[in-house]
Amino acid sequence: MEINKVTSDFEGTTVLIVEDNVSNFVLMARMLDHMGLHCEWKTSGYEVVEYADTIPEVNLILMDIRLPYEDGYEALRKLRASEALNKIPVVAVTAYASEEQMQRSRTAGFDGFLGKPLDPDRFPGQIRRILNGDPVWEIE
Repeated sequence: MEINKVTSDFEGTTVLIVEDNVSNFVLMARMLDHMGLHCEWKTSGYEVVEYADTIPEVNLILMDIRLPYEDGYEALRKLRASEALNKIPVVAVTAYASEEQMQRSRTAGFDGFLGKPLDPDRFPGQIRRILNGDPVWEIE
């Protein structure tokens, strides 16, 4: 019953996952799909603004920090500079999870922080909270 409720609550919601590791993307996409969310994928921070601008509506961006060509911090700076995209919540998702990295992400302007490996039991709840406007800052 809860799965149906979650699906209807977030029907039509699009999450852009910026992740260079295929296995990590597949894990996130499957969990988000199970919640009824639509996923888009970009493998690098490079040109993420141009790509996001082609999607009719993006409700959340899950951004890896360590990416080829352009890291998550640089991609975030460009997203925040875009008038069309600067209000989209962007959550840092990284295997380099530490208090220092979380603080750096907060200072850079991310809207949340999730450390990898992601916990499949907790991830749906974390995403629900984020989509409902509650910040999530969790190393584990």
